[in-house]
Amino acid sequence: MSIAAEDLAPHLKRKLAPLYTVFGDEPLLVIEAADRIRTCAREQGYGEREVLIAEQHFDWSRLRISSVSQSLFAALRILELRVPSGKPGVDGGKALQAFSADLPPDTVTLIQMGEIDWRSRKSGWFLALESAGSMVEAATVKRDRLPTWIAARLRLQQQSADEATLDFIAGKVEGNLLAAFQEVQKLALLFPAGPLSFEQVKDAVLDVARFDVFDLGEVVLSGDAARLARTLDGLDGEGVAPPLVLWAMSEEIRTAGRVLAAIEGGLPIQQALRDLRIWGPRQQLLQRHINRIKRKQVEAALLHAARIDRMSKGLAKGDVWDELLQLGLRFASRPAKPARAA
Repeated sequence: MSIAAEDLAPHLKRKLAPLYTVFGDEPLLVIEAADRIRTCAREQGYGEREVLIAEQHFDWSRLRISSVSQSLFAALRILELRVPSGKPGVDGGKALQAFSADLPPDTVTLIQMGEIDWRSRKSGWFLALESAGSMVEAATVKRDRLPTWIAARLRLQQQSADEATLDFIAGKVEGNLLAAFQEVQKLALLFPAGPLSFEQVKDAVLDVARFDVFDLGEVVLSGDAARLARTLDGLDGEGVAPPLVLWAMSEEIRTAGRVLAAIEGGLPIQQALRDLRIWGPRQQLLQRHINRIKRKQVEAALLHAARIDRMSKGLAKGDVWDELLQLGLRFASRPAKPARAA
């Protein structure tokens, strides 16, 4: 069974599974999910706790020994296995498969991992864990979902804010969820329960945003000029090399061009996206915005990118970061309605 981190609390109210695997690329959400499982287990009488940490050179036979050991102090126990890398290796994979096939009685097992790549998700050990228990994924909270996430956290401390204020907070903490959590908590310390005004928030929330160059494609296609400027300014301030930024933007522009060419060739958009192996959030983003992008726009952008490439190599004059902004702004127009699937 797969459970999103935000759906874990209602799941635990219904039942407690014998095995949970918590993983993801958001450390804060991984920690919170593991804490919820421990708390629920303790409330149901699981009083003893054993923790194994599978770092480099870990002896995986310890997992088997722990699974067959009888508790000396409590009838029910929590067995925790932490795999920080998210990659147990060959020996670990075999041990996890064997463990999944014969779960210890009177035990809630909590396996806590970091990010798990797509290859590992198809491995025998991952599928065995998924079949034997519940998989809890703590995925990144994307920018478009961040205001909703912040609103939910404010509700937990009996506070609220309007849409513009939530979006302002999201812009200040984008890409840094732990800092977002801390900034929201700070608002509870500074202000009483109830609605928060924009004036209160703007002077209280620090700019702790962090930007990922691999999110630039989403920013470019979304057509959000203000976010594009803020992201490029943040990447510049963090010392990211301009050629890497240019590559990230150009790849998304080329992809949009390929999708447009396929549609002009008579393919429905859904088939074009499938043929180009574009999946998940990226697929949704292209489907939502492709109608406002034209072939001439893409061609001009790629020529512009070639000029910026020469600038970055010292072969042409100009401000590279300003040109990168101008390149992105070519796509900053109002989004059209989603393309219809055939």
